Amino acid sequence: MNNLADWLVSIAGTPEGARLATILALVSAVAHAFFGALQKGRYDPWLSRGAIDAWLAVISAPVALFLVPWPNAATALVLVGAIVVHFAYKVTMALAYEKAAYTVVYPVVRGTGPLVTVFAASLFFGEHFSAVQWVGVACLSGGILLLALRNLSEEVIDLASLKTGLLWALVCGMLVALYTTYDAYGIRQSPDPFTFLAWFFFVTAIDMPILAVWRYRRMENPPVLRPLMWRGLAGALIAWVSFGGVMMATRLDKVGEAAVLRETSTVFAALIGWFILGEKVGPRRLFLMALVALGAVIVEMGG
Repeated sequence: MNNLADWLVSIAGTPEGARLATILALVSAVAHAFFGALQKGRYDPWLSRGAIDAWLAVISAPVALFLVPWPNAATALVLVGAIVVHFAYKVTMALAYEKAAYTVVYPVVRGTGPLVTVFAASLFFGEHFSAVQWVGVACLSGGILLLALRNLSEEVIDLASLKTGLLWALVCGMLVALYTTYDAYGIRQSPDPFTFLAWFFFVTAIDMPILAVWRYRRMENPPVLRPLMWRGLAGALIAWVSFGGVMMATRLDKVGEAAVLRETSTVFAALIGWFILGEKVGPRRLFLMALVALGAVIVEMGG
């Protein structure tokens, strides 16, 4: 693993690193769409996330404790901050999913995130987009938010709940930008990227299982645990690919580009909603999904 880590560090900032970062960001996008669908599916989102994080802790603990070097003082301090940032993200995501449909919440979160991340990457990492790339960002985020509006027009749930869900989704989108920027800093300052990833997944996964147990015990009709835990295991494996992939992409290449490419997850989420969750997809949604994909291509080709 040390040889692999050394190789990844050596290609950071090179054309080879940029190509690998693109692949990782797109794989992360597909994985994250499935991850979001798992949390929004048939179970309470708090229980779903708790099951996912419980498995994340179980899977990540032996890797962190025995397979990678222990974090140095600077990395350990960053990990403490990551616990706070990601807990806030997970709570707002669950609150949004409680109030509004997956196809409304998910695009709002993912459409807000890249816009703020690109500004943050410019401010903190000195990474600046070209004019052509900004056109791509506008296409991608605009398409995502228009997709949310399109989905919103068909919602029949209580208006107050819908407004609350959208508010939480906007807050969550801001936190996505925050954690993307923060995690990029964390993995970049760590001498061994796998050390940061393993310990990140371990320490940030402890909080939600505690909340899930507390919520489960207070339910009048709690669900059967076995299928929920199997779903959690699938989610944990997907999370390693999704979050780990985009963090490694930000280690190898520009943070803003990785963040934008990852938000093509909205396209995959819409397809999941269509084929798996039985939600409607018409020609307008297909056009907006194409606009999102076009925006990602423009950002990548315009760099």
